[in-house]
Amino acid sequence: MNEINRVIKSLGIVFGDIGTSPIYTLTAIFLIIHPTEKNIMGVLSLIFWTLTILVSMEYAWLAMSLGRKGEGGTIVLKEILVSKLKSTRQIAFITFLTFIGVSLLIGDGVITPAITILSAVEGILLIPKFSKTTQITLILVAAVIAIALFTFQKNGTEKIGKFFGPLMLLWFASLAISGIISLSGNLRIIMALNPYYAITFFFHNGLEGFFVLSEVILCATGGEALYADMGHLGRKPIIHAWYYFVFPALVFNYLGQGAFLMHHPDTKIVLFGMLYNESGLLYIPFLIMSIIASVIASQSMISGMFSIVYQGITTHIMPLFKVDYTSAEMSSQIYIGFVNWFLLICVLFIMFIFKESSKLAAAYGLAVTGTMSLTGIMLIWIFYMKKSYMKSLISLVITVINFTFLLSNTYKIPHGGYWSIIIALLPLCLILIYTQGQRKLYLSLKSIPLATFLEKYNEAYKTLNKISGSALFFARDINKIPPYIARTMFIHNIIYEDNIIVSMARQEEPFGVSFDFKEKIADGLRVFEIRTGYMEIIEVEEILKKVSIEEKAIFYGLEDINTENIIWKIFAAIKNLTPSFVQFYKLPPHKLHGVITRLEI
Repeated sequence: MNEINRVIKSLGIVFGDIGTSPIYTLTAIFLIIHPTEKNIMGVLSLIFWTLTILVSMEYAWLAMSLGRKGEGGTIVLKEILVSKLKSTRQIAFITFLTFIGVSLLIGDGVITPAITILSAVEGILLIPKFSKTTQITLILVAAVIAIALFTFQKNGTEKIGKFFGPLMLLWFASLAISGIISLSGNLRIIMALNPYYAITFFFHNGLEGFFVLSEVILCATGGEALYADMGHLGRKPIIHAWYYFVFPALVFNYLGQGAFLMHHPDTKIVLFGMLYNESGLLYIPFLIMSIIASVIASQSMISGMFSIVYQGITTHIMPLFKVDYTSAEMSSQIYIGFVNWFLLICVLFIMFIFKESSKLAAAYGLAVTGTMSLTGIMLIWIFYMKKSYMKSLISLVITVINFTFLLSNTYKIPHGGYWSIIIALLPLCLILIYTQGQRKLYLSLKSIPLATFLEKYNEAYKTLNKISGSALFFARDINKIPPYIARTMFIHNIIYEDNIIVSMARQEEPFGVSFDFKEKIADGLRVFEIRTGYMEIIEVEEILKKVSIEEKAIFYGLEDINTENIIWKIFAAIKNLTPSFVQFYKLPPHKLHGVITRLEI
């Protein structure tokens, strides 16, 4: 029973995006190609094999066989691969690929709510009473839904999240049943599962058929969520949900839409046209359900973006954005205000720029195929290094298919696809500026070797008047003492009876927290080390309380960056606008003392 509950829960968390793709996929495809019988059979065959190869094989089988403590995603793949590489150039290359992959996921995350909500709202047009609703009205309705969704994020989704799974269960059941009803009038449509029809489609349509792939990929958008969200529920529930429920429901629905389109080739909104033709009075409840499903899909995307950015923060590739915890029981439930409002502004902008979901489809897919291609490269490399040569070869074939889809999607660049690239470039530039800035900052700070520091410390501790109580100092590496600690002790002559240097080390595993005191390195000087997984969400103050540290003061370093270089000015602005280390971990503000170091970069 527990396993069934986890399968149902996965429907709401993992499959929202790919589950709403039937709303717009066939509509988008047959805007650029005529819905003849041969074309319909060929497109349905392409959709079936795209779902089979790119979702079932690449993600459900290959990617999900890799993980660390049950976690998946682009950053996990990078960590697995980096741990096996020895060449610094190879590590730098994979790290850069990861930066691109994360940025593409964020670019994708903007278009997902825009296209799913707008395409669902456009179903109103098939209701006779609302058939003449203007497009600007539909955009405003979609915008209001998006604003309400993003505004609600700060409250957390713990209370309503438990309803997402059952609602998506109802949605997939509706997709499957409506598809079966439609295809029952034309059982020959099942022949489209034969790859022969996909192959002959290209012979009949040539270059036009190749560019149709740029719309076919819409059926697989959200496929990467199977692997990215693996840590939420585990591998088995997601695999079972996909193979036994979601995949069949999608296939039946696409076949049903194809059967309907053969008899109604003039239909503009295929799914809603099929449903309106089949259900009559039940159409309105289905329309409401489709809007709810689009909201759940968007919610999954937003939560996924929060997780991706948090992973970026903990792996030191993104600034320390302010993070709020929205659940007292589930530490994974987080809210990042900057990300939330950035996404909302981009979603509204995209809606008003493209105006129609069919035009949005012209921009959607480029980031998806880019992400899948990068995942494929990492899979080839990892399986090769693990000596799983068969899986490496299969990954190579799949990656070639991914790049074929990616090449096809370049057709979309002049038709709005450039917005997907522009949006992805924003986080990529942020990551590059921040990581390079942090590196330059680290070199400019000129850390003090531990042995040199201890010589001065021992002398100062003996001669200076000491303040009673304990003081905390933070250092990433105990062997390299940050200059702010030396300045506090040796220039400002601030030394406590008990001085504790807190070192926070990131482990190669995604989860796990351990901490302990190291051997005392000098009189009145101790080292406390906290080791955390790179996806772990921790509260430093709670850890300190567990080991009975009752500090009087917490000292930390602040950098005052002076530069003429425009890139480093942007970096300095990022540092000023985002929380400091101690603010990020919500340490008690009345104990904090920032020590400024002025730097020329």
